[in-house]
Amino acid sequence: MRNDSRPSHPTVRAWLHADGSLTARLRMLGTVEVVVLRQSSQLLWKAEQDDLQCCNGHVREVALLVNGIPAVWARSAASHRAVQGPWKALSDLGSRPLAELLFQGRHILRDPLRSHHLLRHGLIECHLRNAWFGLSPGKPAIPLPRWARSSVFRHQGQPLRVMEAFAPWIVAMQVH
Repeated sequence: MRNDSRPSHPTVRAWLHADGSLTARLRMLGTVEVVVLRQSSQLLWKAEQDDLQCCNGHVREVALLVNGIPAVWARSAASHRAVQGPWKALSDLGSRPLAELLFQGRHILRDPLRSHHLLRHGLIECHLRNAWFGLSPGKPAIPLPRWARSSVFRHQGQPLRVMEAFAPWIVAMQVH
């Protein structure tokens, strides 16, 4: 993964830098379904450790499907302390979108968005490959995401890191 990469295509940039709820943006294209891929206590990735200042935490990975087609893979991570405190609702979301937590509260602050180019055969690709291809059994595989964004949300001083990786077909779509 290369941090702060700058895609040249304007629709890719628009998706990577769009403010507000990603789920609301996806709903402009069709019906959105949240599929929980995994949710557990885990050793955090290096970037998560840096942003959250801890080594282990609560991780939730989901896929967002638009009209049944995988569009976004997302991973949220928070310290155990944060999940026992201001981010407690994270562990009870089920198949509801994280946006219900992030964009309802007026006291939640968001750090600037960072864009990432996902490297072929990189750690993130290896991690999400099986889950991504398992989302469309019996159908042609949707190419793996190449672009992602991340940001840190803060509630009562506790950080929550969110990373969202976009399928190539979705970042080609224009949404206004």
